[in-house]
Amino acid sequence: MRFFGGPMSSLGWLAAILLSVLGLSPAWSESSQLPAPSTKDTCPVCGMFVSLYPDWVATVLYKDGHAHHFDGAKDLFKYLLNLPKYAPGHARTDIAAIGVTEYYGVTKIDARAAWYVIGSDVLGPMGHELVPLTTRAEAEEFQRDHKGERIVRFDDVTPALLENLDHGKFE
Repeated sequence: MRFFGGPMSSLGWLAAILLSVLGLSPAWSESSQLPAPSTKDTCPVCGMFVSLYPDWVATVLYKDGHAHHFDGAKDLFKYLLNLPKYAPGHARTDIAAIGVTEYYGVTKIDARAAWYVIGSDVLGPMGHELVPLTTRAEAEEFQRDHKGERIVRFDDVTPALLENLDHGKFE
């Protein structure tokens, strides 16, 4: 096997394994392992076919290998904040990775590391959305360019914030 132009030594294999296990960053290592939704996958929150909205896909991957996909970060958070309703028998401790699709690069990133803009002029499949971005600088740029009201982080998202988003309120 060739690795970076030369034969892959046992040291090269060890380095590759360590990098894949440890990851260069949590966002890269977790999101790269997330499966894509099939054409039959529906959002467990709203019932929409997720693959129709590839720019907005969010995913929860469980330790046992199964995944639930969502048509946006807003429904992902509704799910996470009410697992007994949307995923009976599952617990947060069962989750291996949570990913969202980052707005500018349309790539999967770790949902916990993302910066989210709310109240912008960009609407998702379910209306007002938490728009995921990779860095604070990108979130600030997006907020300026798209008239966003606020930037929030993963732990800032509450049921009240989601309810307000559904009603076009961004406090």
